[in-house]
Amino acid sequence: MKNFLLLLFFIFISPSLFAQGKSSLDKEKLFDFYQNQKYAEAANYLKSIYGEDVSDAKTLSQIGYCYLMSGNTAEAEKYYAKVNIQQPNNLPTLFSLASINWRRGNADKAKLYYGEIVKIDSNNFTVYKLLADILTTKDSLRSVYLIKANKLNPTEADVAYDLADVYAGLQKYAIAYKILNIAIDADSGNIILKKAILPIANFLKKYDEVILSGEKILQVNQDALVIKDVAKAYYFTKNYDKAIVKFKLLETMAMQNEATLYYTSLSYRALKNYPAAVAYRKRTIEEGISTNTSSYYALLGLVYEESDKLALANSAYQKGLEFKAEPNIYYRLALLYDLKYKQIKQANKYYNLYLKSKPNPIKDKDEIKYVKIRMEELKALD
Repeated sequence: MKNFLLLLFFIFISPSLFAQGKSSLDKEKLFDFYQNQKYAEAANYLKSIYGEDVSDAKTLSQIGYCYLMSGNTAEAEKYYAKVNIQQPNNLPTLFSLASINWRRGNADKAKLYYGEIVKIDSNNFTVYKLLADILTTKDSLRSVYLIKANKLNPTEADVAYDLADVYAGLQKYAIAYKILNIAIDADSGNIILKKAILPIANFLKKYDEVILSGEKILQVNQDALVIKDVAKAYYFTKNYDKAIVKFKLLETMAMQNEATLYYTSLSYRALKNYPAAVAYRKRTIEEGISTNTSSYYALLGLVYEESDKLALANSAYQKGLEFKAEPNIYYRLALLYDLKYKQIKQANKYYNLYLKSKPNPIKDKDEIKYVKIRMEELKALD
């Protein structure tokens, strides 16, 4: 398949490149570089043939592509920038420049290039999604881009998830619920979306739905957040015995918090088991005292991970984020999804969140360096 694609490249693209080159260009040699993915060598070879002052847009673009594929984004940007001067408003060139700057950490320049794409193609789903990914959750424009992307493609899972999260944060649960439902209808096997809709459904008092869907998820995945949502649904439907069973399951996983202990206390009170209600009320108060809870859960997650209990590690890290968005937790989650689960998209998500959470540039310099390198490697694999 790789050889076939390379053959197509040389049939449809290369002739114009070769026609403008010097007679000394060795087509077989260049083909061999591509076939063996020696892109740096290919770039140097093309430069040796066409020289440093090459002005042909197609040749410039090809050299830029070679540098990009070899990981030399600085050189790639130089060549694509020259192409952009000669051929402005060229979508592939603008996408390449935006992607290069985003990978190099130049978010502002990346946004400018993506903005140019929007001016040319206002219905480009991909660019709105990428703009939303670049912006932080505090940027008001992020929700604007998510809304536009979702309007263009309402079944795309990642955008639906992020936009629903925005609306949930604004307490617009009905809108968030509708957005997630559309995406779930298009992909009924998407567990991430099904988990995301549970707390929203609880807010909308769709308790029977939470119980039915949540119990199905728990048959294959004992996720602490799902257990909590199902437990709350049982509580609000006055099925206190089942609520207690679920809440106590969280305790066996060390996933209880102030809220779950509070609801456990209320459940015991509803059953007139007052000694247990008092005991859990005291535990509720104690649980809310510590200011280092997120750090404790980060350590717990690491212990679970080292003992190869990945599901529990994941739950512990997620629980830690409920108390504080610690860079270290994002980092551990990224490594978990990257190295253990082999889920590139989720790994990239948490690597991005790690960088956005402002880790200490001195104390965490090695981790920051690793994350940036690893993100580039993952993009090459995606």
